[in-house]
Amino acid sequence: MSAPDIERRGAAAGVTASGRTLSGYAATYGVPTAIGGFTERIAPGAFAKTLASGRDVLALLDHRADVLLGRTRSGSLRLSEDSKGLKFELHLPDTAAARDVIALAERGDLGGMSFGFIATEESWNGDTRELRSVELHEISVVQAWPAYQSTEVALRSRKAIEDARDLNSFIFSHRPNALRWLDTCI
Repeated sequence: MSAPDIERRGAAAGVTASGRTLSGYAATYGVPTAIGGFTERIAPGAFAKTLASGRDVLALLDHRADVLLGRTRSGSLRLSEDSKGLKFELHLPDTAAARDVIALAERGDLGGMSFGFIATEESWNGDTRELRSVELHEISVVQAWPAYQSTEVALRSRKAIEDARDLNSFIFSHRPNALRWLDTCI
C-alpha cells in the first residue's frame, strides 16, 4: 500500500534530549525557506486543524515508516502549536534505533527535524508559497541532513508542484480511491 501525497520539509537541529524524551520544534513559522525555484513559509496556525482533528501523527526516524519512534494515538508523541511553531515532545521507546537517537542527541549530532504533510490551504505571491493549513502525517528526527537528496530533483520547483497537483486531479477523477504519493524535501 502506498502513502498519500506527502511533502516533506526539514529544519536544522534544535532538538534537546532529557532522558528518553526529545523535545523541540518540528516546524517554525514565518521562516523563509528556499526550495528549488521558490521560497516557502509556514503561516502561524498551519497545523491547527490536524491537531484539533485528533489525527494519529507518527514520529519516524528519517521519514522511514519502518522505524517508528512514537505516535500521538499512544501518547508517546505530543504536539502543540505556540507562537514559534509546531512544538513536539517525544518519549522514545527502548529500541536500538531510539537508543541511537538518544546517543546522537546527547552529543549534539542530530541533523534536525522534518515533517511530512499535505498542503490543504496555500497561497502564492510571486515565487513565495505560504502554507496556511496542512494535514500533518508525520514528524521525523533526521540524523544527517533534514532533506532527502535523492528526491530533490523530482519536485523542487513551483511548476513541478503544480504539475503534480494536475496529475493528482487526473488520477482522482479517474480512480477516486487511489492513494497519492508526493515526495518533496528540502
